[in-house]
Amino acid sequence: MGELVKAGSLGSILLNSQIITEENISAALAEQKRSSCRFGEALVRLGIVAQEDIDWALSNQLNIPYVRLTRELIDRAAVELLPGSICRRYGVMPIICCGNELSVAMTDPLNIEAIAAIEELTGCTVSVSVALIRELREMQTLFYGEMKESESLGFRSELFPTAALADINTDLTGAKLIDYLLGYVVQQNLAALSLQPMGETCRILARKKRGGREIGSFPLDRLPPVQQRLRRMAGVDASVISGSGMISCHYRGSELAMQALFLSVVGGDIITIRRQILAPFPATVEDFIASDEDRRLLRELAALDRGIVLCAASDTDDRDRLIDFYLDEHGGNGQRVMLFGEGIGRGRFQFPRIEGKDLSAGDFSSLLSAILDHDPEVIAIEDAGDEHLMLGAGKAALRGKLVVAGVPGSELSTLFDYLGHLWRQHRFIPDYLAGIITCRGVLLLCPACRERYTPSSEEVTAMGLAKLPLEFFNASGCAVCGHSGVAARKYLLEVIPMSADILDCLERACDGREMVQFLNDKGLRDVRAMGITLLESGDISPPEFISALVL
Repeated sequence: MGELVKAGSLGSILLNSQIITEENISAALAEQKRSSCRFGEALVRLGIVAQEDIDWALSNQLNIPYVRLTRELIDRAAVELLPGSICRRYGVMPIICCGNELSVAMTDPLNIEAIAAIEELTGCTVSVSVALIRELREMQTLFYGEMKESESLGFRSELFPTAALADINTDLTGAKLIDYLLGYVVQQNLAALSLQPMGETCRILARKKRGGREIGSFPLDRLPPVQQRLRRMAGVDASVISGSGMISCHYRGSELAMQALFLSVVGGDIITIRRQILAPFPATVEDFIASDEDRRLLRELAALDRGIVLCAASDTDDRDRLIDFYLDEHGGNGQRVMLFGEGIGRGRFQFPRIEGKDLSAGDFSSLLSAILDHDPEVIAIEDAGDEHLMLGAGKAALRGKLVVAGVPGSELSTLFDYLGHLWRQHRFIPDYLAGIITCRGVLLLCPACRERYTPSSEEVTAMGLAKLPLEFFNASGCAVCGHSGVAARKYLLEVIPMSADILDCLERACDGREMVQFLNDKGLRDVRAMGITLLESGDISPPEFISALVL
């Protein structure tokens, strides 16, 4: 069984309950791969189990009660507490109300927003059970009447079959719409799909290599449950104005990763979904795309016992992993290391963590004094983008500590502008800067489906190259790369040791651009230059070069 299903999964629960056999699992996996359906759906299609068995197993998996809905089970007093429009929107059916507790059946028992909305509307504490979608809809029709047009999700599209539209529009939670849209992204090999609130409508736009078109729309007042569900799937808090997270989609037996990006605007969220190639952060220096010199310099910085090492990356998670990578290379096991921030500390070694958000300069100064009283050898600061945090790093270095500090972005000119400002305005002492480490993740093209590509005039301008390569490449996706067009995600590494002449230039430079020019004159081969080499060799596409190394 261990080779077929994971412990705690739907298949393992059914197998352990002797509802299915290992032969059934093998048949269902084959059907899942053939028809691109979910494992439970494959079992039902093959007639191995009934839908009731699947729902029972899911409730078991989630440790939530499972209930079979009948007319006799429903208390009309409980039904009167919730209008039919709310029940259809959230996939809910009231069962019984006892005192201040309302028992409901739901198709999605993890919908926290729905539970909160019902509790606010009724003033009751909600207890949840899992129910069959079919029986839940039958009870909704029986007690609330036929669904009205105003209760439909209202999704319209000429690209989806009539049966699919009916399936989508009867589910006001938006779950079916999301399932169909994610499948459409994969099937059509889209670069991105966006939900965009416009006036009274939420338009759904699809984009391939360039350009795009509208594939459907639905009324704007139906957007909230859809965006709430997507935010929950991606792990993005509802209070965050902009953010991103990962969601997954099952296609042809494989689980594909997608990135969901959120931006709050008037009327709701702009939500963009795009395929994402996940790759582990480099475990060793050799795993980076880097020169031998950069690898040597990184090892030298990792051997320091005092000073400040800055870790910069445009992606916040990449920056945090870069800090963890440095601590691993430093060999901090057994040393007195303290972490400041929530995102770092996922490396090989475990260290005490101090969590602090929105600290004033005075608060952080007091906290830093308390930290130094414990005499750590190394202090890691997740984000030293605020001036008082960087100045605190300088004070710790002055006390003979090694400080590894994350800084936002990876544009060297902007970073040197920041350091120059600290030097001129706050007498930050550059001499304590030991070095800067930056990295950028890039997607390498799949060689099996790579083809010649003509960039648009806008892309040529955005690349800003003095001399264009003779030819460019892109990839459309194939079976070899899982229809992503990508062979792998790799990280470019750049290391700048803060030598005496670089520190002297930092103190004299008018701005960051002058610093970058100085480094270029010294022969520094930065990540942009590495990206140009990859572009010229056809390993990355013009859009990827712009996305990863320009914007």
